Amino acid sequence: MYGQTNCFVLPDGDYGAFEMKNDDIFIISERAARHFAHQEMTKVEFEYPSLANTKGSDFIGNKVKAPMTSYKFVYVLPLPTILMTKGTAVVTSVPSDAPNDFAMLRDLQTKEGLRERMGIQLEWVEGFNPVPLINVPGMGDLCA
Repeated sequence: MYGQTNCFVLPDGDYGAFEMKNDDIFIISERAARHFAHQEMTKVEFEYPSLANTKGSDFIGNKVKAPMTSYKFVYVLPLPTILMTKGTAVVTSVPSDAPNDFAMLRDLQTKEGLRERMGIQLEWVEGFNPVPLINVPGMGDLCA
């Protein structure tokens, strides 16, 4: 994802590890896996057994590779507003153009109490700033 600064998960969300056709393992919600199975993306069409189950909180603080951004890696962070019934329930955060992503990243960067409450280390958010992508006339290139 161009401009990605972090990845968000729902801390108390139920995630699974699902095997895809190309032998990749996707960490996503069960609902997303079911949808993938009906789009011929899983190892066996119409089947989506979970290889492992985990909570989103197990991923928070991990470094992940985001190959289309200017950062060498980004961190997995919590976002309490994620819906497990929408998309994959894993958010590739692009705060330059997504107001919710911008607000959460900025809050984690500037509010020590919030970081402490959520178990976030400053190094996971410090120095990760929105990457300008889309220039909207009259609004500039950081619309969020």
